Amino acid sequence: MPPELEQAAQYIRDHSILKPQIGIILGSGLGQLVGRVESPTVIPAREIPHYPESTVTGHSSSIVHGLLAEIPLFIVQGRVHYYEGFSAEKITFIVHLMAMLGIKVIIVTCAAGAVNSRMKPGDLMLITDHINLMFFNPLGGLSVYAEERFPAMYELYTAEYFQLVDNAARANKINLQRGILCATSGPCYETAAEVRMIACMGADAVSMSTVPEVLAARQVELEIIGLACITNMATGISHKKLSHEEVIHTANKVNKKFFKLIRGIIRELNRY
Repeated sequence: MPPELEQAAQYIRDHSILKPQIGIILGSGLGQLVGRVESPTVIPAREIPHYPESTVTGHSSSIVHGLLAEIPLFIVQGRVHYYEGFSAEKITFIVHLMAMLGIKVIIVTCAAGAVNSRMKPGDLMLITDHINLMFFNPLGGLSVYAEERFPAMYELYTAEYFQLVDNAARANKINLQRGILCATSGPCYETAAEVRMIACMGADAVSMSTVPEVLAARQVELEIIGLACITNMATGISHKKLSHEEVIHTANKVNKKFFKLIRGIIRELNRY
């Protein structure tokens, strides 16, 4: 294991007594979940050795250890993206770090644009599969980790947990969508022609994140739950100019619903 990863893991161990088994990566505009955490320990990204710090508006970079529904969590506030210029190793650093710290289940969240017109801004979507149009794979290149080089993609998102997530949604009266996420590299939004192509490929929503972390999580054999917050209709489906401000605004509006769903999932996982 790279010494940089060991140093980062040791720093976090030195600053928190909790040993969570559930990790959450928060997408754009979804960081308000941290404010609901009990007895939080906030570790700024800049203080963690070798840890990459996000440069994107709406991503406050830190690691948060705390309790939600009395269950210990490892929360990533401020992921880093391919379009920021980070290497694949840096983008997936957090996943390998969580695995080293004993995380068993990862909940990966993102903001996404709807490609399927049955969805609307403000919806939450359980990711059942994905299409990688980022034109890079974080598992490629020189292997610096000892994990499986050629991981299988069968039931990449843990199908065994789909019903569990549905139960949490129903218990909180949340109309949860299901769909396939397409990931593009960004940072520009997709063109109307690209959106038509993505729809023809079978995707329901499109984002600029999530897929790299999910691929790394499969490599280190974590169980994976994916959730997308639909923040806008994609170009061509929407006939207005898209903006990052709109994404953040819509995500902020659904934070209460998002918190209820996450809390419900955490409780279901704890009983599982």
